[in-house]
Amino acid sequence: MSGLTRRAGLALALLAGGCSPERIANAFTPNGDSVLRSGLAYGPLPRHRLDLTLPAHAGPATPLVVFFYGGGWRSGERGTYGFLARTLAAQGFAVAVPDYRLFPEVRWPDFLEDSARAVAWLRAAPVVPKGPLFLMGHSAGGYIAAALALDPRWLESAGFAGGQSSLAGGILLAAPISWQPADEPSRTIFAPAPGGRIEAAPDPSTLRGAPPMLLLHSLADTTVYPVHAERLAVGLRAAGRSVRLRLYEGVGHIGIIAALAAPVRSLGLAGAPVFEEVVGFVRNPAAQASAG
Repeated sequence: MSGLTRRAGLALALLAGGCSPERIANAFTPNGDSVLRSGLAYGPLPRHRLDLTLPAHAGPATPLVVFFYGGGWRSGERGTYGFLARTLAAQGFAVAVPDYRLFPEVRWPDFLEDSARAVAWLRAAPVVPKGPLFLMGHSAGGYIAAALALDPRWLESAGFAGGQSSLAGGILLAAPISWQPADEPSRTIFAPAPGGRIEAAPDPSTLRGAPPMLLLHSLADTTVYPVHAERLAVGLRAAGRSVRLRLYEGVGHIGIIAALAAPVRSLGLAGAPVFEEVVGFVRNPAAQASAG
């Protein structure tokens, strides 16, 4: 039996046994030479914790990717995304995955304030590389990454030195940018926001300070429609900012993040070059964004 066939059989067996896709991705993504620092406290509350994965031979100039997971602002746990952290660490990047408070404990903007606090802590902490800093997120976490990158008030209020101008880039996967939620619990979660709306950049003028942005979305996504990425790309270009927009066929809302998992790629199931786009952007954000 070939290695590829054996991995496929094991993955199917785990699925049949009730394992989630995330657990399978974690089980089949090698640790390599990366180092995990788990449960670092960036604030006083139980959900103010993050995991930091460092690549082999990390140094002061190592790029740092801060990843915010999805889950509708009501679910999610940092340990689920070890596969993503190890995948990017194998490319020489440090990766931080913060937890943040969730509904029903909190509503907007508490999870934004938690996330901004985590970014500010990471930049100040001596154990964290001080290389180019990227904000990345999927789905609800993509909204968080977008809001921190596009609306300067969140990072400024957290004491993040330099604010928007200190960010090397933003990477958004299937991110809701501008939306009037009609269903629960999203409507309740965003009830305190102006107009009850999901708005990553409520003041379009703030787009003029945006870092280079990579927007990845699936044309088949019926959870967060690709119009969010398309309209944001138009706004960023109108503001004179660098942006790379990639719309994929054949992957869905979950598939776009699953494409970063080593087992999915090794089995030829990624469906889109998400991994290649993300790695290329972190290595050269300005060139990649201006080419898009």
